[in-house]
Order: sequence, then C-alpha cells, then structure tokens
Amino acid sequence: MAIRGLLIAGTNTEVGKTHVAAMIARTLAASGRRVGVYKPAASGCLATAEGLIAEDAVALWEAAGRPLTLEQVCPQRFLAPLAPPRAAQAEGRRVDATLLRTGLEPWLAASEIVIVEGAGGLMSPLSDVDYNIDLAAELGLPLVIVAANELGVINATLQTLITARTRAPHLPIAGVVLNQATERPSDASLASNAEELAARCDAPLLATISYGASTFDQPVDWFALATMKPN
Repeated sequence: MAIRGLLIAGTNTEVGKTHVAAMIARTLAASGRRVGVYKPAASGCLATAEGLIAEDAVALWEAAGRPLTLEQVCPQRFLAPLAPPRAAQAEGRRVDATLLRTGLEPWLAASEIVIVEGAGGLMSPLSDVDYNIDLAAELGLPLVIVAANELGVINATLQTLITARTRAPHLPIAGVVLNQATERPSDASLASNAEELAARCDAPLLATISYGASTFDQPVDWFALATMKPN
C-alpha cells in the first residue's frame, strides 16, 4: 500500500512512544498537513459504558485533530495490560492479523501522512504470528525509534537498531528520538546520553525531549523523513 508515513517504535514499553507520536502528529497538523493516526492494536484499555477505550489512541486522535473516527485509529482493543495476543486470549479472542494490515486502508485517501504507533518494542508480539517488526517491514514506513533518556539507553537503542537491520534489512530508519519519560533527578547519564547515541548509532539522533516538555529541542522535517526510500 502506497502511503507516506512514519512508524513509531519504542526500545521498550513505557518510553513515551505515544507522547512522541502525538507530538509528531500535532506538529504536522499545525503545519497544515492532513494527518492520519493508526495504532493497529492496543491492550490495557479502559472499560467504559461505550466499550473499551485505548488512551493511546485518544491521545493520537486528539493530536491529529480528530480525523476519521476513534474506532478507525485503533480497531483492535483489549482489556488486560499484556501483549495483545495474551490480552486477546484472556477475553477468548484472537488478534486479527489481517486487520492489523487492512486497518490502515481508511487512512490512504484521508491523509497526506499517517503516523503509525506500534505496541511495545520491535520484538513484542503483536498477534499469534506477528511481532511489531514484521508489520513494520510489510508497511515499509520509515522507522522512528523512541528511546528513554535513562541509564541503559545506549544498549537498548543499539539492540533495537540491530533488530531492525536484521529482521527488516530494507526498512528505512529515520532516526532516534531521545525522550526523558520520567524525572530521574539522580541519573547522571542524562547529561551524556544524547552525545553517546549520536556517536554510536548508525541512525541519526533526530531530537531530544526534556522531562515534561511538549516540544522537541530542535525542528525536524517529519514530512520529508516520511519520503525515505527502502535501503
């Protein structure tokens, strides 16, 4: 499927992936772009009278200006805070591997660019037969890796890059966003992590985000990054 977009992946869970994806969507929408947002599956959803609500999907939808419907942002939602296949199993359901892919189709005509957010790290299970990296490879959208600014981020980021290069060698990698998801006042690595990532990664450090910030430390042309060609 031919579409301009970016796939936002994390080095792990709880690294601020949704926060960064929403910031990218908001930046693009503010520049006048028609932005689509898609989260193929979400677990740990809220149970409401209207059904399960994925808070990540709501954040993405709001950031993009509420395009299409919230249902189309995240068509597969599960209650348990587990990987989607396990969360689905707890409800006597299965993740629909076909819908993971076809769920993007409504955004093709509606958007100039789509921000796709994965669920967990690249090797987190997405269905009984898929990991996040498998869907990323099929969609072929340039990968933006969100890494938590904390001790251990160098290893986590390099391992994520190695996984991407090994499992999806043709997938373009746009770069890394270093996000301080928690305050961590005693973490001495905060002052040097950006420099270390810039020196050691074979993908560019696109931007950093300070704790609690809603803007990137420098401007990034996200629309241009979405045009990257396969390796």
